[in-house]
Amino acid sequence: MRFRRIALENFNCFADAELTLDPGVTVVHGVNGSGKSSLLEACFFALYGHRALDATLDEVVTTGEEEAHVELWFAHGGADYHVERRVKLRGGGATNDRCVLEAPDGPIEGVQDVRAHVTELLRMDTEAFVNCAYVRQGEVNKLINAGPAARQDMIDDLLQLGTLEEYRERASDARVGVKRVRDGRREVLEDVTGRIEAKEDENLHERLNGLESELSGVEGEISELEAQRETAVETRDRAREILETHEEKREEMAELGADIEELEAAIAGAEAERETAAERIAELTTAAEDHRETAREAVRNAREAGDGTVETDIAVSAADPDPESLEAAVDALETRIEAVDERIREQLLEKQEHAGDAERARERAEELEAEAESTREEAEELETELEATREAVAEGRERVAELAERIERLETTFEDTPCDPDGADDLAADRREALADAREEVTSLEGDLEHARDRVAEAEALLAAGKCPECGQPVEDSPHVERVDEDRERVAELEAELEAAHETVAEREDALERAEALAERADELEDARNDRANAAELLAEREAGLDEDAGRVANLREQADDLAETAAARREAATVAEERAAEAKATIGELNGEKATLKRRRSLLADASSALADAADVEGELDRLRDRRESLASENDLRRETLAEKRDRQSELEAAFDEERVEHAEGELERAVGYIEQADGRLEGLRERRDDLQASIGATRNEIEALEQLRDRREELSATVERLDSLYAEAEQLESMYADLRAELRQQNVEKLERLLNETFDLVYTNDAYAYIELDGSYELTVYQKDDEPLAPEQLSGGERALFNLSLRCAVYRLLAEGIEGTAPMPPLILDEPTVFLDSGHVSKLVDLVESMRDLGVEQILVVSHDEELVGAADDLVRVRKDPTSNRSRVDRVESMDAEAPETMPAEGDD
Repeated sequence: MRFRRIALENFNCFADAELTLDPGVTVVHGVNGSGKSSLLEACFFALYGHRALDATLDEVVTTGEEEAHVELWFAHGGADYHVERRVKLRGGGATNDRCVLEAPDGPIEGVQDVRAHVTELLRMDTEAFVNCAYVRQGEVNKLINAGPAARQDMIDDLLQLGTLEEYRERASDARVGVKRVRDGRREVLEDVTGRIEAKEDENLHERLNGLESELSGVEGEISELEAQRETAVETRDRAREILETHEEKREEMAELGADIEELEAAIAGAEAERETAAERIAELTTAAEDHRETAREAVRNAREAGDGTVETDIAVSAADPDPESLEAAVDALETRIEAVDERIREQLLEKQEHAGDAERARERAEELEAEAESTREEAEELETELEATREAVAEGRERVAELAERIERLETTFEDTPCDPDGADDLAADRREALADAREEVTSLEGDLEHARDRVAEAEALLAAGKCPECGQPVEDSPHVERVDEDRERVAELEAELEAAHETVAEREDALERAEALAERADELEDARNDRANAAELLAEREAGLDEDAGRVANLREQADDLAETAAARREAATVAEERAAEAKATIGELNGEKATLKRRRSLLADASSALADAADVEGELDRLRDRRESLASENDLRRETLAEKRDRQSELEAAFDEERVEHAEGELERAVGYIEQADGRLEGLRERRDDLQASIGATRNEIEALEQLRDRREELSATVERLDSLYAEAEQLESMYADLRAELRQQNVEKLERLLNETFDLVYTNDAYAYIELDGSYELTVYQKDDEPLAPEQLSGGERALFNLSLRCAVYRLLAEGIEGTAPMPPLILDEPTVFLDSGHVSKLVDLVESMRDLGVEQILVVSHDEELVGAADDLVRVRKDPTSNRSRVDRVESMDAEAPETMPAEGDD
């Protein structure tokens, strides 16, 4: 494989760059930060897409631009290929806008399909490419620094041994899976066999016969116990009946004794209560006379508190007042008080009514006066507005006339145009679309012309170099120019077509400008018509309201005068109402005095009535006490008769009570209850045993059935295990075959890689301190000194270790290029800043390494470095410079190895 050409546009620091890459050693040279590595990263990105980037996809787009474009032309296996990728920024992120690989069999499109085809074509994915052909900056030591397992996987994958490992792992997974299933089935088989043997040892049929015999005996014993228990229950019930009868008699005797004691106590208590009542009767007789004297004194005081009409108001005897006369006198006074209260309420209502009328009249007068003033102000404001409206009407008439003249002028401008006002927007849209078509044609022709000019330039360069412009091969005689002439004629035709297309664009731009002017006038005409209609409508509304507003002004002034007259009448009415309210207030004062006298007399008569009521209550209590003494005497007589009867019954029961019969019945009851409890306990145990036996019989029958099922299951499992044993042996043989094949191929690789590594290391390192390098089957490296002392690569000095690792990478590359059996096509060997870890003494060794790889037949080697010493190893030298003002890089091929070129481009304005 060989890179032919790389073209960049807005990729990292390159705004526009193109570089042709020839066979041999190409050194990309420039100062640090100039963008050298971006050229190789672009080649890597063109092949594998975003997986080849250390950064995100949007970071490859040049700052300030919207898209990046990368194209790579390369040859592989005798065929030419061209891959193109375009990245666009959209919505804050980047997307692959275009990805196409032009291959001999046709184009391949899409990011995934292109990457898959490149991986198949080169027989290596992104990771394998950087582990073999592309030594990226800072990753020189990647292989040696990797752990043994990781390094083994890297090299195995490069040598296509990973596929065999994948097949071995699949076979291993299959073997493990079969083993897991087989072992599971074996465990199940062993479990089933053990369960069968355990059940056979249990003699299930013999156990079933014994259980059935035991069940028959238990059921007979239960029947016998149930009959004996029934007899005991009958004995228990008879004994309980005898004991219950004697217990009733004992309880009655106890109750009689309590009743006798209670009656004797009640008789003694009643006699004591009669003595207490006699003493209370004497005290209450004195209290009743005191209450009656209090009543007579209150009547006398009420007579003396009169107003000259006492005899008429109080018809009660002061010597012997009675409750009925007092009640009638209190009711009469209450009636007079209520009459006075009624008159007071009437006067109070009248006073409140007159006061309210006065207040409302004054408030209404104030409201009417304020309303009159507001009405006058409204009339003045309306008259002012009326004058303003008259002026606005005059101005509106002038505005309508002006708009009519403007509309007429605008309509005149459409007399000689290709459309009327309504079609102006459509005309502009048609001409805008025609202009877009013309511009698109210009863009297409410009692209075709640029491509044709490139073809002519390339052909002329080949002709100048004495090479065929069609195939690029050297020719001895005159160059073939027919193809060049055709390309030049095509350029001339395209230039003429492009000039005509530019003229068409200019004509259509002028036509669009005229159409857009017409559209603007059409919009202006429509606005003027709408303005005239609105102005005319507003003018009509204002003219119609003039007479109505003048009438409203006159009406408002009349209303203001009427409101002022009504307010004056309201103030006169308020004065009359206030005088009437004062008269009612004086009458209320007189009535309140009369009411106070009546309430005093009513209170005294009420006190007399209360004293008479107290006397009546005392006399009532006297009567109750006398009745109580007589009642207690009668109750004691009845108690004495009952006491005699209960004493007689107590004697009869004591004579009839039989203690021996009670003791016999108690003994019978105790024995019967004890037997029943014993029988119940035995019956419960026997019934539980019966239930257990029945359950055991059912379980035993189920176990016998399960035993037969287990025997059938054992036969099925035995057949399955035999089949899985055979399948496991086959998977084990397949896994071993893949492992042996991989080990054999790896050993061949190890032997050849060890030879190539020693050859390469000898070419670049001539120090007598080291004898040879040993590589074991796990790709573990050991350096042997001249005295056969082994050293790990990590023990070498920094520069020696860097050369050692470069030698290892080159040896791996040679192994892949030469193959185990025959050559294999390989991508270019790419070294990005390989001198990072080398001092000046070791850089010359790196130059020797590059020369040796070229001598060994590596078709294309690309070296990126800022070190001047590497320039001498180059067949082609490429300089990369960065403009400090724009921060953009440029790439130039140096035709002569002796030519000196500045490392950076001059800034604008410099010489």
